[in-house]
Amino acid sequence: MKMLDLGDIRMHYRVDGPDDGLPVVFANSLGTDLRLWDSILPLLPKGLRVIRFDKRGHGLSSCPPAPYTMGALVKDTERLLDHLAVRDCVFVGLSIGGMIAQGLAVKRLDMVRAMVLSNTAAKIGTASAWADRIDQVRQNGIQSMADAVMERWFSKDFRATPDVDLWRNMLIQQNPDGYMGCSAAISGTDFYTATASLRLPTMGIAGANDGATPPDLVRETVNLIPGSQCHVIRKGGHLPCVDQPDEYAALLTRFLTDIGHV
Repeated sequence: MKMLDLGDIRMHYRVDGPDDGLPVVFANSLGTDLRLWDSILPLLPKGLRVIRFDKRGHGLSSCPPAPYTMGALVKDTERLLDHLAVRDCVFVGLSIGGMIAQGLAVKRLDMVRAMVLSNTAAKIGTASAWADRIDQVRQNGIQSMADAVMERWFSKDFRATPDVDLWRNMLIQQNPDGYMGCSAAISGTDFYTATASLRLPTMGIAGANDGATPPDLVRETVNLIPGSQCHVIRKGGHLPCVDQPDEYAALLTRFLTDIGHV
């Protein structure tokens, strides 16, 4: 685990695997940190160079005052990957991480050779809905909405297990400014036209029980890119890498194999 000083923020990141391994970059969702991917990493092919990071306002990265823009989040990621000399990576982005993936691929096609757009979309929600959420966090804190978020994140079966408490705690321990800042970035983003211009191998992953980005929304975005594919994890929620790690890792491994990345 390392910190990179980008001037306006300090970015926490982690690299696992050999320096000469083919790079796979993971970008996590709103309200989570880079531990989001812990369950699937042991299930992936060996020899990959796995790069994870905490976006601004999340995890151990620094938290500038809200609001943020999607352009700033994309630029943070670009500067991190330039620092690590990453080219031709497979970028796996979940929720807001999938928006970062789309923005980075449009800006730096030399950096991204393929994408996995997981539980995400070119546009998520409405400006008024995000404004309401930001107001709730500002007035009452993240904890006030934690139960509702768990319902969007996970299926009923997973919420009945003790593991849900780990994710609820991760959510409420995030910095409120970081949560509000990234919420503003999502609110201001519409990538429909930009994403439709992309021509690169793309796989979509959706969760049948996703209360935040339902399968039809994910599929609509993935279908903007010719030749893409989309898979629905039947028992998955908004974070299927957590509640269905075996199936998630199998889909990702198959994609990496099909495009010759392993």
